[in-house]
Amino acid sequence: MGTVTRPHVAPAPPATSTPPVALPLAELEARVKRIERPHPNLLWLYVITSLLTLLGAPFVILPLYFRYHTLRYRFDDEGLHASWGILFRREVSLTYARIQDIHLRRNIIERWLGLGSVQIQTASGSGSAELVVEGITEFVEVRDYLYARMRGAHHRPAASARTVDDEAVALLRDIRDELRATRERMAARAGGGGAA
Repeated sequence: MGTVTRPHVAPAPPATSTPPVALPLAELEARVKRIERPHPNLLWLYVITSLLTLLGAPFVILPLYFRYHTLRYRFDDEGLHASWGILFRREVSLTYARIQDIHLRRNIIERWLGLGSVQIQTASGSGSAELVVEGITEFVEVRDYLYARMRGAHHRPAASARTVDDEAVALLRDIRDELRATRERMAARAGGGGAA
């Protein structure tokens, strides 16, 4: 019987794609704080969305057009602020400590235009996002920045809690030492009183 020979298979080449490099917080913060307006492709997204409504396009494009031209974002040390609208002006301010969850959303048209939306949820109890930062190309940076600030905001009160915990531990140690000293004195009296 003959032996079966298998053809030589070369090992797979190593993967050439490198994982995304996390930006330092200072650089990430500088990039995100520069965002004040949505990308111009958001207007194209609104036009395409309104054209998909066919007969309703004239009624849909008008509010979206004004929304695009009045939409403003501001990221500062306290939180995120967004405002839009002419007749019915809406302003939303969220502190980083209130943020509970962050989601990225990109439909097929947004991906084609290079845009993304960051949905920010708070503990308000509603099922929908409290604020949507839409029409930006730096959506991953915004998400990472918000996560970093959200964690930083939640960790800040822990530092003051740790100070309170340290003071409580020191007080408990003092009480323990006093009780130990009292017990030793009582034992010494009981031991000295029984011997006399």
